[in-house]
Amino acid sequence: MTSYPNPPDEEIKALLQRIKHIAVVGLSPKPDRPSYFVARALLDWGYAVTPVRPATDEVLGRKAWPDLQAVPEPIDLVDIFLNPSRVDAVVDTCIALGLPALWLQEGVVNETAAQRAREAGIMVVMDRCIYKEHRRLLGSQD
Repeated sequence: MTSYPNPPDEEIKALLQRIKHIAVVGLSPKPDRPSYFVARALLDWGYAVTPVRPATDEVLGRKAWPDLQAVPEPIDLVDIFLNPSRVDAVVDTCIALGLPALWLQEGVVNETAAQRAREAGIMVVMDRCIYKEHRRLLGSQD
């Protein structure tokens, strides 16, 4: 369990309602992986999803990019499926690119990186599943 203060439900719900383009860092091309399941649901709910994963050409029929800097479209939210030790570098990139929001999936806990992102003006949700939160707050059905 994390002591990081996630935004209140109202702010998370508003975030989920306003975003359009989600870059999923660590999106696996394997259908049995949680990142694949979550990204497929996000696509089904109408979000534009961009896979960010080096050495992968495509996931879910979408072109994959090696890093966030390479993504050509504006990004509203970065959703991270990585080992917590790799989050610092992603936060550095998000700060450098001026990205507005960052979501660290369940089990992805790096309080120092999350705090640094928040201090840079990035909205951060940590150690929560975007799929579960979307269903809970917006009533999304599969």
